[in-house]
Amino acid sequence: MKLPYSWIKELIPQLPPVTELEPIFAQLGLPLEGIDESPAPPAGVLLAAVQAAEPMPGTQLTRLTLDVGPQGTQTVATGAANAVGLPVGTVVALVTPGTTLGEMTYGVREMQGVQSWGMCASAKELGIGESNAGILTFPAGTAQPGTPMHQLWPVDSVLDIEVTPNRADVLSALGLCRDLAAFLKLDLKEPIIPAAPTQPGEISISLPPKGRILERDPQKKVRFGSDHFAARAVSGVQNGPSPLWMQRRVSLAGMRPIDLIVDTSNYVMLELGQPTALYDRRDVANDRLVVAFGLRGGELVKDLLGNTHQMGPEDLLILDGAMADEPVMTVADAFSVMGEPKQGSHVLGVAGIVGSDHGHVRADTRDVVVEAAHFDPVLLRLTATRLGLKTDAVYRYERGVDPLLAPKAAVRVAELLREYGGATPEAGQTLVGTPELPADITTTGDQIRKLLGMQIDTAEMRDILTRLGCAVAGEGDHLSVTPPSWRVDMLIWQDLAEEVARLHGFVNLPETLPHLRVHDSNLGASAPSENRANLRRVLSGLGFQEAVTYTFTSDDEAQKARTEAPNVRLRNPMTAERTGMRTALYPSLLGAAGGYGKGERALLFELGRIFPAAGETERLGLLMRGDLAAKTYQDGVRGGFSVFKGLVQSFASALGASFELEQAREGDLPAALHPGIAGHVLWNGQKVGWLGALHPEIAADFGLKGDTFILEVALPLPGREWAFTDPSRAPAAWRDLAVIAPQSVSYGEIVQVLQGAGDSILESVEPFDVFTGEQVGAGNRSVAVRMTYRDAKTLTDEEVEPVFAAQIAAVRAKGWDIRDK
Repeated sequence: MKLPYSWIKELIPQLPPVTELEPIFAQLGLPLEGIDESPAPPAGVLLAAVQAAEPMPGTQLTRLTLDVGPQGTQTVATGAANAVGLPVGTVVALVTPGTTLGEMTYGVREMQGVQSWGMCASAKELGIGESNAGILTFPAGTAQPGTPMHQLWPVDSVLDIEVTPNRADVLSALGLCRDLAAFLKLDLKEPIIPAAPTQPGEISISLPPKGRILERDPQKKVRFGSDHFAARAVSGVQNGPSPLWMQRRVSLAGMRPIDLIVDTSNYVMLELGQPTALYDRRDVANDRLVVAFGLRGGELVKDLLGNTHQMGPEDLLILDGAMADEPVMTVADAFSVMGEPKQGSHVLGVAGIVGSDHGHVRADTRDVVVEAAHFDPVLLRLTATRLGLKTDAVYRYERGVDPLLAPKAAVRVAELLREYGGATPEAGQTLVGTPELPADITTTGDQIRKLLGMQIDTAEMRDILTRLGCAVAGEGDHLSVTPPSWRVDMLIWQDLAEEVARLHGFVNLPETLPHLRVHDSNLGASAPSENRANLRRVLSGLGFQEAVTYTFTSDDEAQKARTEAPNVRLRNPMTAERTGMRTALYPSLLGAAGGYGKGERALLFELGRIFPAAGETERLGLLMRGDLAAKTYQDGVRGGFSVFKGLVQSFASALGASFELEQAREGDLPAALHPGIAGHVLWNGQKVGWLGALHPEIAADFGLKGDTFILEVALPLPGREWAFTDPSRAPAAWRDLAVIAPQSVSYGEIVQVLQGAGDSILESVEPFDVFTGEQVGAGNRSVAVRMTYRDAKTLTDEEVEPVFAAQIAAVRAKGWDIRDK
């Protein structure tokens, strides 16, 4: 919300300088998003009175004859649409010759045969507003002709205040200053507004019943459509430009001045916080306003901006009174009396949101009906969201407007129209409905002190709540508080405690260590997150960099990567390359690796979710591409499959887990991997994924040259509890064995056979040589392993040899042979 400092200063005369306000607003819980300096018009901009406004034949220009005071009478040609037919005496902003705006210096120039003396400017051209729809105009008598405009439109500071959704009471100059004055203990100078008339007005009003059941959700009820509705007729309005001071405040608050009637409505909303609507009385048939819910079939309403909306049975509308006198509760009932309408011909507006084209104020409007009402915030929010309309009015209504403010706002609008538009408000004012007010709240000072942890006297609590507008009763430590009508957010005693802390000062909160209380249901809840963090830490330590990629993919990418096509489709994809949810991680990593330069090393990992047909799951993906060391190193050290496997082995060891790689058979080979360099990952003995070299055809499709190695495994990857045992003090015994087996037999299968027959004294099996040649037969290979035996005591040959013999027998039982030499 934006408000000029000068407006706030007017309501709080003792307000500190603008440079001291930022910490004050922060303590109030209303931080300043910024303070913008609004400049004054240049010294060469004068206020001039129109003596004549004549169209220039054959052109779209208007010739203005202006009284510029000491500068005499001057003539200006302008193409502004609102210059046509300007009444005599209207005041305009005149940029005199020699004045510079931006990079342009204005002078006297001939336009269609007229010597144009300077220029009549818009707010945007002067740098004091955003409107460039026409030249600035002010009522006759605004100032003496020739008065420098900066005297009436001085430099000002505009405060941009962040307002939380629960503080609707500060969405106005008065509401903000009420809070600010209470905090600073300063006097508040409220605008002088006469009391609302008590006698009935000329406009009758019908409201819908409370507790109406929603059509869409029968379990919910609308509390009310409108529970407080004020209407007042004002006649003889001389519409035209609003006064300069009003235009200035409306502009600095971020709104565009239009004319006296509209600006007055907007100004009262900015001043008091109550949105109002003004209708041309000619369209309020039978001097009656009907508040009713929409048609089941869908009434079409054309708003002030020319947009058409289809209304439903849960949308609240304001109708004219073209019907009999009996109460009307729904639009359908109303139209049954009026006859079928033509696109909202009886709809004056969507309640609390936007006005209709029917009933809006026109150029020749003289008699108006002022509406100020309190509407159900939930109901309005639902309608505004469905229609996609977020107006300044609904912004306030949906947060909670003071339920008693409507009659006061209607009087304020009528008085401003009387004072500046020569209007005559009617003697009475119609007010119907009984609003729901905040209920009394009971608490004790000790209860508030315990919640806040602050030692605040109960007497100070009374003073704080009283300054905020509450009525405080109760004796001793007991407090019975009646919140003011504008504090619709005060519902429970904790709200009172918050207000006490806010005005006492959050800076006075004591510094204490919090007591950590963890519910049993939360024990271990952080374990998955901690496990992921540990995975990231270990992989980063091994040199991997984390990649964070899109979870979206496309059919083309899945086909190119030879993975499952997307099963979960996006209803509204942003691009053709992101039409579904990915079913594997490695295509994303391949895409990331493609961004690296030729020959540049890439060590990447990603933790992410995939969405295959089998169901959503979480995966870990690794990728290695390029050399890890300089080319002066040996090939086996510099890079390759063995290095990648070694990194994975180190990763598992750091987590205290066992890692094995089981050779993938032809029928069980992942489509992404090279047929000869692929295996299944066994993590703590469980198959969790695969590892290998990327298939050359896939690498070519992704533009990856050189060897690329990838891994993809399912999470979680459990570690093992760390345990420490004393090393055995007995020496080990060794035996070497060369097993001749078909090349299709993996090393893992050989180890399993040897371990199965190794008894409890077998400590480890390690390979140290692989041989192929004529000596072992075609299609075979010799795998030489060293077996280590150890026990609690020193082993003798008599104890080792039987175990060794049993292992040889197990090998021969598999149909394999033993190489003697």
